[in-house]
Amino acid sequence: MKFENAVYPNEEQMKGFTEGDHGEPISMVNLLKFKEKAEYSDGRESDLTGAEAYAIYGRGVSKLVADLGGKMVFAGTVKRLALGEVEELWDQVAIAQYPNRKAMLGMMMSPAYAAISPHRDAGLAGQLNIETTSSRLGTK
Repeated sequence: MKFENAVYPNEEQMKGFTEGDHGEPISMVNLLKFKEKAEYSDGRESDLTGAEAYAIYGRGVSKLVADLGGKMVFAGTVKRLALGEVEELWDQVAIAQYPNRKAMLGMMMSPAYAAISPHRDAGLAGQLNIETTSSRLGTK
């Protein structure tokens, strides 16, 4: 299985927010890998680690998600790989629940999101975002 951490979705992934939107709640599983030291694209000096810069973004995005009617379901530090193999582990896992894809996209396009996103960009080396919908265990 090939995987590639990224910071931004590609064109096809962006289309997924609007094409075939089922209008149902989604939970986004975020596998996060941080830079050792935060790197701001505007050149500002910073003593923050990547994780610290991302934490600033995390506090801001948590409020935006709540304002949409969503919630942060889980955030935790990755300690070990219990099954399978990868060359390098992610640093954190976070799960955010949104009312629907459209709400998430609207948040991502908002001025409030643009204001906090430099901290995300400064801290992230890359991530995987996995969209999920609720289902009962053992059913399709």
